Amino acid sequence: MSVKRSEASEIQSGSKYDRLIAAAKGVPSVTTIVVHPCDESSLRGAIESVEAGIIKAILVGPAARIRDTAARHKLNIAGYEIIDTPPTEAAAAAKGVELIHEGKGEVLMKGSLHTDEIMRAVTAKEGGLRTNRRISHVFIMDVPAYTETVFVTDAAINIAPDLDVKRDIIQNAVDLYNEVGFGTTPRVAILSAVETVTSKIPSTIEAAALCKMADRKQITGALLDGPLAFDNAIDMEAARIKGIKSEVAGRAQILVVPDLESGNMLAKNLSYFAKADGAGIVLGARVPVVLTSRADSARSRMASAAVAALQADARRRKAPIAAA
Repeated sequence: MSVKRSEASEIQSGSKYDRLIAAAKGVPSVTTIVVHPCDESSLRGAIESVEAGIIKAILVGPAARIRDTAARHKLNIAGYEIIDTPPTEAAAAAKGVELIHEGKGEVLMKGSLHTDEIMRAVTAKEGGLRTNRRISHVFIMDVPAYTETVFVTDAAINIAPDLDVKRDIIQNAVDLYNEVGFGTTPRVAILSAVETVTSKIPSTIEAAALCKMADRKQITGALLDGPLAFDNAIDMEAARIKGIKSEVAGRAQILVVPDLESGNMLAKNLSYFAKADGAGIVLGARVPVVLTSRADSARSRMASAAVAALQADARRRKAPIAAA
């Protein structure tokens, strides 16, 4: 079973990732296709997630390199299924996606290959993992100074999303929040530089339109407000000073950024200045895609696997998103 709704408040206080990982241990482990785990951090991250009981891993890539990596870093991969591929990142990515189509795994996990390579295979029009929903990325941030677990989206895939793409970005994040068990009806702040609508800043107009789309049920399962500047999205006093009366302002749980550049900077600022951990997952595909970075800590990698496991478990209990 996924995280109980009564446990949502526990996830959002104290050591949030530890509770998230504990919740994932409480559901059946998911078979995960680990693509090109050819360096220590990616291979170790997969092994530690297996040892924690979160995933069952199938390692996909050049077998000789995977075994050499394990030997050099004293990692035990005895008993792991390894599917050999030609010695290119593209070949490993293509094989990983193929295995998902064959029903061999419920989650795809990025190893040491470049993000572009795995996402090219995932988003391919022929043979990819597209659905009728736009693919997007969410950072699940454990910020020590903030009581909530906060989502930042999209900071990794959609460079300059238009209104329709932002609708899907928001819906993907909302569905994840509700499915994984953080709670129900998350508070979504659509960020801009200011909290007033002005034609001089197009993102403020899109924020207002997105809020009206939520009113018309074009976005469901959440409370939306925007435009909001970052301070009045996450700080009650800042919102009070600005005279903003809203169920979202000062207490946002999902932060929707105007574009990839601003989102990437926000997520990295939280990581390096606020000492936040950031798990990463790609949404809107046939299966959850764990998208980790070489700079990720072991705890962040395991939290990413935990989120994917919880979402995969939720999907077992309902019909999957229809393929496009």
